[in-house]
This record gives sequence, structure tokens and C-alpha cells, in this order.
Amino acid sequence: MPTLPTILILLGTCVVSVIVFRRLALPPILGYLLVGTLVGPHAFNLVPNVDSVSHLAEFGIVFLMFSIGLEFSLSRLFAMKRIVFGLGAAQVLATLLVMTGIALLAGLTWQVGVSVGGALAMSSTALLVKLLGERLEIDSPHGREVIGVLLFQDLAVVPLLILIPSFSQAPETMAWLMGIAVAKASIVLMVVTHFGKRALSRWLVVVARGKSAELFMLNVLLVTLGLAYLTELAGLSMALGAFIAGMLISETEFRHEVAEDIKPFRDVLMGLFFVTVGMLLDLPVVLEHLPVVLAILTGLLVVKFAVVFAASRLFGALPGAAMRSGIWLCAGGEFGLVLLSLIRQTGVASQEVVQVTLAALVVSLLCAPFLVHYSERLILRFVSSEWMLRSMQLTRLAAKAMRTEKHAVICGFGRSGQQLARFMTYEGVSCLALDLDPDRVAEATAAGENVVYGDATRRETLIAAGIGRASVLVVSFADTKAAELIIHHAREIAPGLPIVVRAIDEKDFDVLQRAGAAEVVPETLELAMMLASHALIQSGMPISRVLKRIREIRGTRYRSLRGFFHGAQDVGDERDHEETRLCSVSLEEAAFAVGKTVDELAVERSGAEVMAIRRRDIRTQEPSSDARFEAGDVVVLLGAPEALTLAEERLLKG
Repeated sequence: MPTLPTILILLGTCVVSVIVFRRLALPPILGYLLVGTLVGPHAFNLVPNVDSVSHLAEFGIVFLMFSIGLEFSLSRLFAMKRIVFGLGAAQVLATLLVMTGIALLAGLTWQVGVSVGGALAMSSTALLVKLLGERLEIDSPHGREVIGVLLFQDLAVVPLLILIPSFSQAPETMAWLMGIAVAKASIVLMVVTHFGKRALSRWLVVVARGKSAELFMLNVLLVTLGLAYLTELAGLSMALGAFIAGMLISETEFRHEVAEDIKPFRDVLMGLFFVTVGMLLDLPVVLEHLPVVLAILTGLLVVKFAVVFAASRLFGALPGAAMRSGIWLCAGGEFGLVLLSLIRQTGVASQEVVQVTLAALVVSLLCAPFLVHYSERLILRFVSSEWMLRSMQLTRLAAKAMRTEKHAVICGFGRSGQQLARFMTYEGVSCLALDLDPDRVAEATAAGENVVYGDATRRETLIAAGIGRASVLVVSFADTKAAELIIHHAREIAPGLPIVVRAIDEKDFDVLQRAGAAEVVPETLELAMMLASHALIQSGMPISRVLKRIREIRGTRYRSLRGFFHGAQDVGDERDHEETRLCSVSLEEAAFAVGKTVDELAVERSGAEVMAIRRRDIRTQEPSSDARFEAGDVVVLLGAPEALTLAEERLLKG
């Protein structure tokens, strides 16, 4: 089958599946797997030859491992060493031992047990980190454990990528080949890290001086694929070379720029990789062995939950936190699919074993979001101490709040929250802060700050904080979904309470105001006003005039500062299609708007508004409704992209 039709089929089905799965709030990875299953040789056979796309998809693994290398940080590992090398190592090794034991009982070899056990020991980094961020639980006790274990799992993939190919060799040569592979990996690591770090850092500086995004991107691809090729020549995997490349770049000042540049390649190629994994799924074989698939799925969830729960308790976690960690980590992950693909290629396990394991892993990925969603109900149902612990937290919070009245409740005690609390204290306003970082709460409490561990998005937490008696509620972190939930609860508990919310920019301004916020403070707009005020004062303008202008801008809800002209670098935001922006439209002689007034044209019906008219190099801000358009005018519009398109058509064609 020609390559182009194959790619078109894959791209078309992937686009549709990702749209559907995003609408259902499910991870796109499941959409890719479903597409591969349907178009593959075992279903509709639209792409009968898996090898026609598998070589391209292999680069997805390369760029995924490169991204993991970018996240690899010795300082980060050291800060979390107890969780990463303690709990993380315990989880992976215990899962490997249990799965190997089960494989031996099932009559399989220990090599199959270790290989398949390694695949099943992995959890989904992409999915779980996203869910932790959405639920504001990254800094919670179980959030830290999940992140630490995921970090060790990502590191454990590297030796597994080296060991699994050696398992396909004869027993008498396997140990020798494993030793050679480890020695090669060690030599490559030492040589590249010792000589490569300094050379790469200098080379990236040289490339960056070219001030060309295209040149920089080409260089990143050269380094990544070059090191991947070198490790392949050494008899190791390309993924190991990509990991080393990412690790080297992570130690340079270009780390964040490289991460953004490589993301499109990684995501697209990883999508193709998961499609090829889906193609390998033989549905007739899976249905034939359905009881075995369900048994593996049940065993996977139960064993990993038990291992993580026991290890977490052993490392001192409370029952509720340990159970949360177990539920979050019990499902499979994308690296498990990577290892299963390698197992299939090397022939370590039979086709039937790979098929049933692959099916169980895919179903577990589908179960993961639902397990996380219902985790709190399960914990409250089975952990009796959780009720007591939550009750004690609320009691401590209520006890602190009972001593205060007309106080400010601050949701979030990060840098902004702490500075806000100091400012309020200087003015004699008492504050009570809520935060989910236990270390931060402990440090601040020891220093005498009035801060309590608590989730501000929970209704009972806000009640215990005494918002019914508070003078103001402040959301000091920029998270729109969490802020909307806090506002919703606060409006039910204390309808008249003023709520001040922090936002990044004007994108969420209207959303938060509609939700019920009295004031929304967009960081970018306030920063622009502060820069402008200092610049105007330094240029000689009287302070009174500057302050008057700032008051006017705030009084009109930042109307004159809303929106900005988008460029190529502003594309890529998930909400880019909703973001308010500015657009300029030039009116020629034949334009419909020429000779008509702003009021007659009624541009606002399209959802946009006229912000300014530039005529003969003179710009009129917020023109009056009777202002008449002339040929040669440049009209500046404000609105969402769709509204701007309609408004432009109205101006030009009527």
C-alpha cells in the first residue's frame, strides 16, 4: 500500500478520534489505540502492513525518551531521593518479583516474567501528572508519592530497554550479552556525559547566536537523532541515546526552549506509535482468551495497588494517603506499551502472551481516570481513619477561624499568597490562609503565620474557614477551574462576600466575573500598567496624572488594555480559538463600511467591537457611535477569532 494514502488514513482517523476522546474527557492515547485496532490487519484492514508505519512510529519512542531525559535533574532526584529511590524502587522491584512469580506458576520462563512484569510495573506519567495538576494535588502527600514513583519508573525503563533484548538469546550466552550491554551503556554514558556536556553547551551557544528558530530546531533534531544513532551503532537502543541527549540538554540554559520546540514532534510521533501498538491488538485472539485478559487486568490492578499501599505505609504514609497512591498507580502506562512492543520484536514472549497482556494494559489505561475520579469515595468507604483525619483537619481550621471575624480568607499560600498576607497584616487586617503543601504549611505555621492545611475547593473547608464571617475571599493562585469551583461554593455559603481572584491574563477575565468574582486581577495587564506608570513618571509626567490614568483603566475593567495582536509565536494554546484578540482591517474604496457610521454598521452584533480607527496616521481610541468610516481607514477590532471573522466580513462585504 502506498505510503501517502496510509498516512492520510491514519491522520484522518486520529484527528476524529482525538476530538471525540477530548470531548469525553478521556486521554487521547486511548483514541490512538482504538484507531490502530480498527484500521489494523486484525479488524477493517485499512492498513494491512504494520511495518509501513512502524519505522516512523519508532521515532515517537525516541522523542518520548528525549523528553524524559529533559526532565531528568540530579537536584530534583536528590530532593525527592527518599520517595524516588525508596518507594519508587520498592514498587518496581516488588511488582517485578510478584509478576515473575505468577509467570513461573503459569508455566512461563522467568525471562518472560521479568519482561512482562517490567511492562506491567509502569504507570502512565502523562495521564497521572495531568490529573494531579487538574485536581491541584501535586503538592499533596499522595501527589508527591505518585510523582516520585513515576520518576523512578521512567528511569527504570532505561535498564529494561537494555535487558529485554538479551532475554531472547540462549541461556549460556545471555549473561555474557547482558554484561556486554551494561558495559557498553556505562561506557557510552561516561564518555558522553563527561565530554558531551561541555561541548554541547558551547555548541548550543554558537547555534543560539544565529538567532534563527529554524536553525535551533534543526540542531536539536541533529543532536537527538545523532546520539540515538550512535547508541544503536554500539548495539544499544536508540531510545537510550535519546535519553542521554535529553539529559545533557537538561543541564544547559536552553532546556525549556528545547522542550517546547520538540513537543510537536514528540506528540505526533508518539501518537503514531500508539496507533501501531493498537494495530498489533488481535481482537479475535483477545476475545478467545477473554477470561485470561480479565484475570491479568484484575491481577494487575490488585497487585500494584497492594504493592504501592504496603510500600507507602512502610515509608510512613497514613492509610488514606497510601490508599490514594495505590489507586492512582495501579493501572498501566505508556511505557508498558513501549516495552511490550520491544518484547514482541525480540520474541521474548509468545504472540498469545503479548496479545492478552497488551489488551489488559489498554483496558487498565481506560480505567485509570475513573479510578482516580472515584478514589475519594473508595477511601472514605474503606479507611475509617480518613473520616477522623478529615474531621480533625476541619476542627483545627474551624478553631483558628473562630477567633477571627471580618478576616481575609486567602486560598493558596504560595509566593503571591504570602506577600498578600503580609500586606494585609501591615494594614491591620487579620488573615487565614489555606494551602495544600504540608511542608509549606509546617514552615509558615512555625514562623507564626495563620495558615492551615486545607483544600479550598471543598465546600466544608470554606465553611470551616469561616467565610460567612469574613470580609473578603482571595484566590491567590491562577487556576480558572479551581477558582470557579471556589466561587461557586462561596456564593452558596456567603452570597454577599466580595471575592478577588487572580488570573494570568484577560482570557479568563469574563469567565471569572460571570462566575461571581467581584474583582479579577489579570497579571499581564497589571504588569503592563506598572511598567507604563514607572516609564511615564521617569519621562516627566506628573504622578497624579499617572495615578488618575491607572484608576480610569481599572474603573473600565481594563477595557483599553484588553486583547493583543497575535503572531506566529502565540499559536498553540489549547484555548487559542477562544482567546480575545485584536485585529486590524483596512478599508478600501469598495468596502461596505465606507460612508457608514459605527452605529449604522452594528459590528457588535457579530460579537466583536471597534476599539480604534486609524486615519492618516492619527489613531482615535474608542470612537463614538456617530463616527463615520472613510476609505483608507484602518479599523482595530476586539473579539474572539470567529467574531473577528464575522466583523471583518461585515466591514468589507456587508
